[in-house]
Amino acid sequence: MHDLFFRGSRRVNIAAQARGGRPGKATFNSQGEDEYPMQPRSKSCFAEFRRFRRILLGVAACQVGIASAHAFTRRPCDIFAAQTPCVAAYSTTRALYHRYRGPLYQVMRQSDEASINIGLLRDGYADASQQNAFCAHTQCTIVKIYDQSPKHNDLIPAPPGGAARGPGPNGYDVSAKADALPITVHGHPVYGIAVSPGVGYRNDAPVGTAIDGQPEGVYMVTSALHLNSRCCFDLGNAEINNLDNDAGHMDAINIKCKGNPCKPVAGLDMENGIYGRLPVPPGTAFVTDMGANDGQHSYAIYQGNARSGGLTTTGVIPLPKRYQPMKQEGAIILGTGGDNSNWASGYFFEGVMTTGMPSADTMKAVQRNIVAARYTGHLKP
Repeated sequence: MHDLFFRGSRRVNIAAQARGGRPGKATFNSQGEDEYPMQPRSKSCFAEFRRFRRILLGVAACQVGIASAHAFTRRPCDIFAAQTPCVAAYSTTRALYHRYRGPLYQVMRQSDEASINIGLLRDGYADASQQNAFCAHTQCTIVKIYDQSPKHNDLIPAPPGGAARGPGPNGYDVSAKADALPITVHGHPVYGIAVSPGVGYRNDAPVGTAIDGQPEGVYMVTSALHLNSRCCFDLGNAEINNLDNDAGHMDAINIKCKGNPCKPVAGLDMENGIYGRLPVPPGTAFVTDMGANDGQHSYAIYQGNARSGGLTTTGVIPLPKRYQPMKQEGAIILGTGGDNSNWASGYFFEGVMTTGMPSADTMKAVQRNIVAARYTGHLKP
């Protein structure tokens, strides 16, 4: 195939051989006809050339189609990879790298405390049928959320902290109920994570996360429903000792209610302050909530409808003076504050942390990818 399609002189000789002729140099008369004596003059080599040109165009179109299909399969961490790669990537709904083939999360059933990893269908979405079969006739909880990044920063229930102990054994937070948040993504039935007070996940010894003023980014797909005004429904960077170590020791994306009735706001929880506070339209079922921080002087908040449209943003704005520079410690939290303030509620579907501060264009590209995933479902307020 290579010789036939990509080496022009060889192509004519192969065609001559296919007609029963001898290999060698092809010649043409003034009308462009093949002068080789064994070939009927009614078939011109130009006609053969046109036929092969059509084949070449077909191959080129096929290659374009393959490239387009490859682009369509890109996931958020493929988009971040060029400049600000993911150092943590969590989802119970889909793969966040197009080549990821590992487990998304682990569930444990109450009846016998057995556990199973929930993996992926061939197209990169969660195989919820595994959970349904394993958890039939009993209750399951999500006991581990796997990090899809090469850093393997998996999350497990959070230990007690300076602000609160959890309701679990030894003061740990408890796991979320595995079937509490059924939704659909790209036509597949899947489950999200419903965080309620006392539920929280953490990793106090991760690899590769930002520390001591290094730049980073974070996003999560969440909801403007099932929120309260308590602290703290966060995903992101926190203290490694589970205590409040003062301003700048956290850098986590947050969504919460402001006022009553609830007016959701998105911001960065930087410890002892949530900043940016970008309004989120009340009642939005699926929300993209994003933050970017250079760790030294500036940051930006983005939010959008995870089902359609683009992002609104604060733009890049100065960090508060007490937070210049940041003093992140690198632990990872989901559903709680840095000191295990575990009184908040919220919905979680996917989220990542990056090294380096993502650009606005990168955040917009990730938003387009999230919209293309087609999150749908009737969520409880």
